[in-house]
Amino acid sequence: MSPRHLLSASAMALFMVVGATSASAQSAIDTLTDEIIVTATKKANAENVQDIPIAITAFNADTLDALNVTDLESLSFSAPNVSLDDMGTSRGTANFSIRGLGINSSIPSIDPTVGVFVDGVYLGVNNAVVTDLFDLDSVEVLRGPQGLLFGRNTTGGAVLINTGNPTSELTYSAKVSTETPVDSGRGGLNSYIQGVVSGPLIEDRLNGKIAAFYNKDDGYFKNLATGNNFGEADTFIGRGALEFFASDNVTFLLKGEYFDSEGDGPAGQNRGVFDRNSFDFAIDEEGGYETKALTASLRTDIDVDFGNGTITNIFGYRDLDLTSTGDIDSLPVFIFHSDTEMVQDQISNELRYAGEFDYFDLTAGLYYFDQSSAYTEIRNLPPLSPLTFYGGGAQDHTVYGAFAQADIPLTEFISATVGLRYSKEEKDGDITFIRPRNECSVVDGTCPTSGINALLSAVTGGLAQEPNGFSDSNSWENLTPKLGLQFTPSDDVQVYGSYTKGFRSGGYNFRITDVPLYFTQLGLTGQPSFDEEEVDAYEAGFKSEFMDGVFQLNGAFFITKIADMQREVNISGGPASVNQFILNTADATISGFEADGRARVTDNLLLTANLGYVDAGYDDVRFDISNDGVLNAADSALDLPRVPEWTYGFGIVHTADLGDNGGLTSTLNFQHRDRTAYTDSNLGWLNAVNMLNGNISWETPMEGVSLSIFGKNLLDEVQAGGDTQLSFGAGLTQALTGGAPLPPGGSNRATGVVQPFADNPTVGTFSPLKKGRRLGIEITIRG
Repeated sequence: MSPRHLLSASAMALFMVVGATSASAQSAIDTLTDEIIVTATKKANAENVQDIPIAITAFNADTLDALNVTDLESLSFSAPNVSLDDMGTSRGTANFSIRGLGINSSIPSIDPTVGVFVDGVYLGVNNAVVTDLFDLDSVEVLRGPQGLLFGRNTTGGAVLINTGNPTSELTYSAKVSTETPVDSGRGGLNSYIQGVVSGPLIEDRLNGKIAAFYNKDDGYFKNLATGNNFGEADTFIGRGALEFFASDNVTFLLKGEYFDSEGDGPAGQNRGVFDRNSFDFAIDEEGGYETKALTASLRTDIDVDFGNGTITNIFGYRDLDLTSTGDIDSLPVFIFHSDTEMVQDQISNELRYAGEFDYFDLTAGLYYFDQSSAYTEIRNLPPLSPLTFYGGGAQDHTVYGAFAQADIPLTEFISATVGLRYSKEEKDGDITFIRPRNECSVVDGTCPTSGINALLSAVTGGLAQEPNGFSDSNSWENLTPKLGLQFTPSDDVQVYGSYTKGFRSGGYNFRITDVPLYFTQLGLTGQPSFDEEEVDAYEAGFKSEFMDGVFQLNGAFFITKIADMQREVNISGGPASVNQFILNTADATISGFEADGRARVTDNLLLTANLGYVDAGYDDVRFDISNDGVLNAADSALDLPRVPEWTYGFGIVHTADLGDNGGLTSTLNFQHRDRTAYTDSNLGWLNAVNMLNGNISWETPMEGVSLSIFGKNLLDEVQAGGDTQLSFGAGLTQALTGGAPLPPGGSNRATGVVQPFADNPTVGTFSPLKKGRRLGIEITIRG
């Protein structure tokens, strides 16, 4: 059966199943309407997500299976005002944004606005974050600043990933899945196999687990320059865990993961040549990437009589090594290719206490984080420079923190939350300007830098003796307060409000290419580092359930005031083609609302919906973000990047009891995200997206065996991880190829004046494409 025939049959079966009726409810709907227990409050006992005064979307293992969630990015289309996108430049690089606070660059020295925590361990860089999801206990997406309990770099929110724990009874599961592009002319199969075995090693004393995942992707795309399938990747993930019950009140949980992935480089589309609503692209350098990571955590829980509480210690370690090669010009001729290498290692430790007293609940702790990272970037631009560009940066980064939060009942129905976190952060940076020079590697320690005095001397005395780079150190310390009120008139309804502050780390730019412009910036700011970003957030929300959980509706209103907004300003031009500056460009205000709910219409039919709205604008702009040479009202009128005005979606889950033949579960999920600016100048932008996914799962008569047919991105929406302007486009391509015709599918559209959000045909872009429509089949065995 061809992919198109398979799609038609799947769609017909889906609507037949949705239209079926049954007198008995199936387990999938029960799973989706059951209580979801979360760890976000870090209390001694995990809590029902409906009971906590936080805007949060949570998924347990059964929910993730029911929704056929296979990677972190797909959760972007399950919650309002959330974008968990992959940057696309190097696979797995996070480009996350929540409530309009996000990043839009792959520079590894940029700290996130959305912190990612795996088994309680913070991931210090955005690289190798958007990975395949398997062997999970839960995923929790927290919207809004989470600085009190989770520290810096959570101004937009936090994503908590909890992998599966060893079990006290023998269990196993295996899953085999394959998917294929629906449209002819695109790529090949993408296949997964995974397995988990868990159980007791010493009865009532030691439990163990081992899990493995392998993905072979033959590539979704077709490179029009070569005719080859493109996007090939091989990924292996191995996990192990041991849980040791040392006594009745002491438990140790050790987890480890090895990650290894390699494949093609980014599928860069140049939108000065190709229509941004197509999957067409043509590149001469297919590039590649290789990422290896080793992660480990040790959690210790000690139950104590004091406050009937628990002392928890979480130690974390991660070692990351990656390389990549990409065709940045995204053209079938050699204009701009880039190689990168990066290493990072980190350790962290959080020691906390959580207990319940007669008049309040207390959560308090100490935190330590230390990481070292180094990054080398190589740029080859033969038409613009006969020499190769080398440079990058290295950084040591240390954070100390102490926090305490008390939840205090004021009356039978009203309670208050009061909390404070102190943090101190230190960064030492060694920066090598990326410019033509002899071959060197920052990672290997062979690239030159110069002292800060030489740098400042160059600023005051001219650029005749321009330094190779600089070394510098800086530190920041601050307090993060939180005040909140919660009103619970019944067990099924709560109303809450809160104020909190958050901070995004300051630091150094590893990608300085336009040295004279950087000196101008240095002269204005007086320091070689960019400063931290500060957020004041106000939120009011409610959570409610009616008719014993048949109906559920949650909502929140928020206002976020951002001071010294940290932006990665992209400017095309010059010998390096693209210049990226990390600057504190502006103050801004982001406000909006969001709501999500569900209704169990019958025992066999569940409806879900969500809606998000964001209004964002600049209050004060201090840098020429429009890049028109003038700082004026035109800069303030621009849209903030990565802030879609509207997001909304709905879902349908239907179950059908087939008696002796098992049961069917059908899901259909739609999510819309508005078009949004990508660059501060608004010349780069991301398409509006209407994402439609569907799944039909058959629980067969064989116990523990299920078969699923699924479709992803069924509307074949074109998405890209970015839209970065280059200093060349269709015209230069024609000139370099001697006026030869563009590759099949290309179009040299008429020129026009550059306007914000205009699909400008004269400007080239680097826009890494994401996959379009595909169908798949999956077999799962559990025991």
